[in-house]
Amino acid sequence: MAKKIYLCYCNNDFLSSLKVEQNISRLNYLLSLYGMTMDDLLSTINKGRKHLITQNEVFSKDIDISILKKIDKIFDKGLHFYLDPKTLVQTAEASIFFRKNSFGTELNIGARKIVTQFEDFKISFSAIAKLADINLNRNLPVYNIGQSAKNVANQLRKLIYPNHQTKTRKDFLTAIIGKLAERNILVFEFVETWNKKEKANIDGFFLCPNVIVLKRNQNAFNREIFTLLHELGHYLLNEEEIEQVDVLNTVNSNLSEVERWCNDFAYYFLAGDYSAIIDNMDMADASNDYYHETIEEISQKVNLSRIALYTRLLLQGKISPHNYNLVKTDLDEQYHNWLQEKKKERDLKKVDGRKQGGSSPIPIKSPLLISTIQTAFYEGVINESEVCKTLNIPPTKLDKFIQ
Repeated sequence: MAKKIYLCYCNNDFLSSLKVEQNISRLNYLLSLYGMTMDDLLSTINKGRKHLITQNEVFSKDIDISILKKIDKIFDKGLHFYLDPKTLVQTAEASIFFRKNSFGTELNIGARKIVTQFEDFKISFSAIAKLADINLNRNLPVYNIGQSAKNVANQLRKLIYPNHQTKTRKDFLTAIIGKLAERNILVFEFVETWNKKEKANIDGFFLCPNVIVLKRNQNAFNREIFTLLHELGHYLLNEEEIEQVDVLNTVNSNLSEVERWCNDFAYYFLAGDYSAIIDNMDMADASNDYYHETIEEISQKVNLSRIALYTRLLLQGKISPHNYNLVKTDLDEQYHNWLQEKKKERDLKKVDGRKQGGSSPIPIKSPLLISTIQTAFYEGVINESEVCKTLNIPPTKLDKFIQ
């Protein structure tokens, strides 16, 4: 179906209006995907406007392109998406938003954008792998919440815990992502810049059959590590979820059995044999300085935050809620002061005119992603341009990935 473009001139002014023929079914598809009503859409695109855009203008077959651009600022699909005559079908295979009605977190638009972006990528990646005859089948069993999260964690530690010493928590995270790649589990990071208008209100999610996505947490890699292991728990249970992952939620009585299992799995996977030390502690109180030195030592060795370890003590009844809150307040203050010091350092560099390393962090690339794209290229499934696009690299760095 050919697209119609209308040029309208008023009072001899140069181009005053440009209209295109849109596929309205695709707009309806996006509204359903994002869980938005027409009122939600109109409220968003009319924000700050004196002359309000009407529903009739939005749903006109021949739509003003300036309105279409405002709509696409929400969805970031590109104008070609709305002009494509092909009708999209709302199927369970198309999106997790058509497979599940509710999630652990009430998702904002920023979160839905991120999920949709990686769901689209997952579908594209799976097609590339299939054409390149790459086997991405699951090779770990599916567990259930009736099984001990601790026992499962100990089993998985033997398979995917890094077998070499890592210097930093980022190194540990990278190593775990590499180990998961060996098990056909694809891990992605997404990075949000400080000036993004609507940040995703999620820490991570798991998409069947084998994709885990994490928000980069540059200031707290221990939290990102915990999120990765929590989402691995969802993979092991084969239970999709999109959520904010917070170890403190472990003490929430409203937490579902699945969420509690995933939190327990993440804790025991990271704590390993050190969990026995926590188990054998006496009551933490002022008389033993709340075991601060021991907790700090364990935290450094197992890549768990101190508050995660104190939360475990609270769950085991080895610190009172009052003392737990005192410790948490102190740790929160220490973290806040640390962030303030980092900000002061950046501000001083700016005043002194010194070069700042303030560029956005580069997401960790899974070896499974790299090896699959390399094979697809060598098999002639994709070209150099598609390699750059998929790996999100400039052409100048292509030789680092393909020879």
